[in-house]
Amino acid sequence: MRHIDTQTRLCAVIGNPIEHSLSPAIHNAAYDALGINFVYLAFRVEDLGGALAGMRSLENFRGMSITIPHKLEAIKYVDEIARVDRHIGSINTVVNEGGRLIGSNTDGPGALKALSDAGADCGKSNILILGAGGVARAIAFTLAMKADPSEIALLDIDNKVLAALACDLEKSTDIPIRSAAMSENTLAGFMERADVVIHCTPVGMHPHTGESVVPADMFRPGQVVFDVVYTPLETKLLADAASRGALTISGVEMFIGQAVLQFERFTGADAPVDVMRKVVMEHLRS
Repeated sequence: MRHIDTQTRLCAVIGNPIEHSLSPAIHNAAYDALGINFVYLAFRVEDLGGALAGMRSLENFRGMSITIPHKLEAIKYVDEIARVDRHIGSINTVVNEGGRLIGSNTDGPGALKALSDAGADCGKSNILILGAGGVARAIAFTLAMKADPSEIALLDIDNKVLAALACDLEKSTDIPIRSAAMSENTLAGFMERADVVIHCTPVGMHPHTGESVVPADMFRPGQVVFDVVYTPLETKLLADAASRGALTISGVEMFIGQAVLQFERFTGADAPVDVMRKVVMEHLRS
C-alpha cells in the first residue's frame, strides 16, 4: 500500500459523469513506477467554480485534469492561460502554483506529439481536418501556431461551427485556411490535396465500428492519416487508409500523449511512458 502523509501531493480529474475515467489508473501507476509522493483521484463535480476555489486554497492540491462538461467554463476560474489555449477556448489541465492557477490544453499538443512520434512532419504540409468541434479546434490551433503547415483545410457538416473555427484561425494565425461544407465532392477534392488527414468526428467510434467518413479509394500511398477515435484501436477509417498504403496513427497515441504532458506538468518529472501505455492498452483490450 502506498504511504500517504502530510507531504503527499494531490492530483485529480473532474467531470460529470466521471466513473468511466482511466486517468486515476494511468497516473497512479506512473507515480508508483517513479516512487513519487503523489496520489490521483476522480471527482464528479457540478460546481466548477467551487472545485477550483478549493484547489486554490489547498496547498497540497497540485494538479487537475478537466473533462466534459467543464472544459469551456474552466477558463473563467484560472489566473493564467497561454495565447494558443485562449484561442482554443477550452482547457483540460490546471496546475496550482502556490495558489495561482495556470490553465492549459494538452489535447492539441498531445495530437502533435502523436504525429511527431510516428514520424509525420506537418511542416510545409497540406493538412485536412475532418470535423470542426472542440478537439478539431485544439488540434487546428496547435498545428497552426507550432507546426508551420502550408495550409489547413476544414470540413464539417455543421456550417456554423465550421465558419466560426475558420474565421478564428484566419484572424489569429498566418496559416492559409480553406473550409467547405462536407459533401462527397468537397471531400474528394480536399483529399487529393491533403498530405495529412486528421479525423475529429465521432464516426467509427464503438459501437458504430463499421462506419467511416472517407471512402477507401480516396486514400493514397504516402498520406498520413490520424484518427482521434481510439475505441476501437483500429477504426474502419484507419484500416481503409492502411490498405491503400497510408501511414496510420491511432487516437490512443493522442490520449496517451496528452496524459504524459499532464503528468509532467503536475510532477515536474519525466513520465514513464511505457507504464502509462501499458495501463491504457490493458484496459482497451480487456
